[in-house]
Amino acid sequence: MFDTELASLLIELALREDLGEAGDLTSKSTLSDDVRVCGRIVAKADGVIAGLPLVEMVYGQVDPTVSIHLSAQDGQHITSGTLIAEVEGKGQSILTGERVALNFLQRLSGIATLTAQFVGAVSGTKTVILDTRKTTPGWRLLEKYAVKQGGGDNHRIGLYDMVLIKDNHIDGAGSITAAVNAVRDYPQAAQVPIEVEVRNLDELREVLPLKVDRVLLDNMTDDQMREAVIITNGSTKLEASGNMNLQRVAKVAATGVDYISVGALTHSAPALDLSMKIVRL
Repeated sequence: MFDTELASLLIELALREDLGEAGDLTSKSTLSDDVRVCGRIVAKADGVIAGLPLVEMVYGQVDPTVSIHLSAQDGQHITSGTLIAEVEGKGQSILTGERVALNFLQRLSGIATLTAQFVGAVSGTKTVILDTRKTTPGWRLLEKYAVKQGGGDNHRIGLYDMVLIKDNHIDGAGSITAAVNAVRDYPQAAQVPIEVEVRNLDELREVLPLKVDRVLLDNMTDDQMREAVIITNGSTKLEASGNMNLQRVAKVAATGVDYISVGALTHSAPALDLSMKIVRL
């Protein structure tokens, strides 16, 4: 589950951004205070739902008297026309929270939907689809939650829960061996998993005796990855990364790698098309 305290703060900021000092001028001027409505959130495309708790949290901040009836659940595959939720209460409140609620729900559902497509593309293999840190600032935990709802898994959350020695670290330290040894000499870093990025098979051969937790094969060809799997022979987990798309991941998974990390899950997922229509009660 995502961090509800952080989500609450993001919702507060989103509502402040949308309402400003004057509030929802359109709804306040067109609907009298006693008008009650039911807003129906409906899918306009096929996909995977993620973010329904955020809808409840949005209306909890807008107007705690609003009631929400969920007709779907996070992680559920839905088709166009599916009723996702019904929101009942004061008309002004329902319309005031509409766009913020839909923005969270559409964004996270889009990520879950794209993730499910990547997971489906590697179905039948042992390969796990991972996200990356290429996330919207402040939204990372929500977006990684959405990846899980789509059937993927999370890579490290941030810079603090895994060491990932990349090319710049290696070049700065002087070599892969020097970088790994430096990490193991640093008390805090030595307590978390260590992954090392390699750019070619010679670097892979250098890192294997160091017995790190995972090796990242960066921008390698399919033939190089197949060779890497043979060289490694199960001694450590292998992750493939670099320009992954739906057309390529099946071939990459077929090389035998354990993980494929896909930045597009969070930096390029299109929002799932959802809408709200109201009826007066």
